[in-house]
Amino acid sequence: MPKITIIGSGNIGLSLAKGLIAKDYCNASDITLTRRNIRTMAQEAELGFKLSDNNREAVTDADIVVLAVLPQQLNQVLEQINGAIIPEKHLVVSVISGVNCRDIRLKLGDDIQVIRAMPNTAIAIGQSMTCIASDNALDQNMDEVTRLFETVGAVVTINEDLMTSATALCACGIAFFLRSIRAASQGGVEIGFHAHDALKMAVQTAKGAADLLLQMQSHPESEIDKVTSPKGCTIAGLNEMEHNGFSSAFIKGIKLSAERASGLYKD
Repeated sequence: MPKITIIGSGNIGLSLAKGLIAKDYCNASDITLTRRNIRTMAQEAELGFKLSDNNREAVTDADIVVLAVLPQQLNQVLEQINGAIIPEKHLVVSVISGVNCRDIRLKLGDDIQVIRAMPNTAIAIGQSMTCIASDNALDQNMDEVTRLFETVGAVVTINEDLMTSATALCACGIAFFLRSIRAASQGGVEIGFHAHDALKMAVQTAKGAADLLLQMQSHPESEIDKVTSPKGCTIAGLNEMEHNGFSSAFIKGIKLSAERASGLYKD
């Protein structure tokens, strides 16, 4: 089993660690979690994870090093582990928005194998949509990282120049879909339902729509056609939403998020 160090044990890092042991990818004792204040990690210690507040020491025995800090913290972390990352031993995986593989190799050495991964917050329940990419990694390392993130959801390999787009569509996209569910529940209240019932109905309807596409492997419009009849209530509601810019606003939001994501590390 590979030894893994996750630098930055926030929501994404902890969710990944727990997913790895839940799916028997490795044991908790094979994973080292780092944080500046490890006194707040008593629960993780009880689960069997190793804890460290020294990033350089934490990567020494690792095979896979996962960088899961904020973009503005990355340079400091790379300075700490520079020289401790060995090309023949370590595979570096970054889940940091706006940071490309070359940015990391410039700090750690051009011969370091680096793979970018962009999960979303559904990683906490093993339902992430994770995109991975690299500009230099061996196929066997890409396969390993695919298996790693398949423990917490679905994985798609893309070209690295699409990673900021993946951030907008999948990572930011969680918030967009949640907002649409919230809006649907508010509409439900307007037409007579209690708030808790309206939210439950909206959530299950959204889940059913997503599962329908996944299981039927169909296109959204073909499923929409099944619910719209001439002069019916569904097409009336859809057209009213479109007249008010529903699709256009959604698309513009994704495009703007992609633009912002590309500048996070530089900012």
